[in-house]
Amino acid sequence: MNKKTTPADLFLGILALLLISVSFYQTWLGLQQIFGPASFVIALVLSLLLLFLCWMLRNAKLEGKPTGSLVWIYIFIASFCFIANFNALYTRFMKTDIYTDELRDINKNFTTLENDVESKLSYKYNKATTQNIEIKKKQMMEQIKDPGNKGIGSRAQLLIKDIERLTGQKVDFLTPVGEDYEDLAERMGKQIDNIVSDLSPEERALKSDINTAAFKWNKTIQDLLLLSKKEKDGLSQGLIDESLSDYNKLGSRAQTVLGNDKIHFEPIVSKTQQVGKIGFAFEHAIKNFGMYQFVVLAGCILLDFVIVIIILLVTDSGNYNGNNNRSVFNNKRSGKTIIPNN
Repeated sequence: MNKKTTPADLFLGILALLLISVSFYQTWLGLQQIFGPASFVIALVLSLLLLFLCWMLRNAKLEGKPTGSLVWIYIFIASFCFIANFNALYTRFMKTDIYTDELRDINKNFTTLENDVESKLSYKYNKATTQNIEIKKKQMMEQIKDPGNKGIGSRAQLLIKDIERLTGQKVDFLTPVGEDYEDLAERMGKQIDNIVSDLSPEERALKSDINTAAFKWNKTIQDLLLLSKKEKDGLSQGLIDESLSDYNKLGSRAQTVLGNDKIHFEPIVSKTQQVGKIGFAFEHAIKNFGMYQFVVLAGCILLDFVIVIIILLVTDSGNYNGNNNRSVFNNKRSGKTIIPNN
């Protein structure tokens, strides 16, 4: 059979090479967590098999042979590439969002723990008054540390008067040690805690440490979220691990100090430790399916399966020769010409 290369062959060959080359690279990245350095060889073998099957499918279709078995073999092999591609692409495009969600959840967990412990402590005043005092105390502490007006300025003094009115007790104006206004704010806060609360030394220390940790991590996380995407991706996991370790220690300590009957604490494990693993990518995509997940899914389908669909659609069955190639790229109408007798 005399075969001649046609524009359709060139187009399909270049398209297949481009798509499967990108698929090869993503497959290599996506399989690294399982196979390590061997993932390069595995991805290369899979990609070469896909290219070979594309060539066989094109020839079988042109020669009018059945293509069903070849299509199923292609789908089977391409499925491995699809899984690896999805893992690689999803991790690349969604990593920052996954880290950001985890960090925001940690902030919420610290706030929840802080409020939970607050609600279980014993105070001299009713709940509404105690909450009002706590709000004004935190505002006062922020005013004392305000870089633009450090110390007990006019605004801080007004807040202290409100606290004195609510408690019925006098608040002493303390002085900073050197220029350490953060220490001054902490000491003023502890003074008000001592006025309001009827706590044991352990409970008082617990409350202070949780308040300090909640403020520290809230500020640290907010600062990190303002960084560039690359910086966030590089720093987030370390910050998540450190903050969760602090959270779990404080939660366990709260349960020990307050007792199991007052508070029940469940330690939290970082979910982002699984980022980059195939199972995590699919699980997260299913739970949070939306436009971004759809785009990644569509991109993976495009890389691995669209070339076969195109080959089957544009290749017409029949004899493959230089003069009779009936595809959508080269489809000429033919028929008998009737010449009238004059």
